[in-house]
Amino acid sequence: MSETMNLHQIPETMTPHRALWAGRIMTAFVVIALVADGTIQLIAPAQIASMLQETGFAMDLTRVVGPVILACAILYAIPATAVLGAVLVTGFLGGAICAHVRIGELGSPPEIVSMLLGAMTWGGLYLRDPRIRAILPLIH
Repeated sequence: MSETMNLHQIPETMTPHRALWAGRIMTAFVVIALVADGTIQLIAPAQIASMLQETGFAMDLTRVVGPVILACAILYAIPATAVLGAVLVTGFLGGAICAHVRIGELGSPPEIVSMLLGAMTWGGLYLRDPRIRAILPLIH
């Protein structure tokens, strides 16, 4: 094998087929988590509203936040709009993290889950899309 590796390649430890499936699994996990959260916001707004109020948001925002989360999940799940979806998901999760930092819940479970989902969002996209690997090479 040559000394230099093509920047578009996946590390040797993971074949392109395995990387693709790992990316799909990570993507599915993120989409399922987002759809579950968005659905809960729409189905049980009273329980979610109290949590929103704790972070300083108005209680009636569950009617807005639920569809936004669902839209982000759908955009991320569709291959043609996955990059836009990933940007929107990352922005949404960043806002959730910021809300918890603002109220002094640094390192809280919702924050950790949001950070992990954000990492999995881009990790899944990185593994399943060679264009992302070309833009963000991890191996030189």
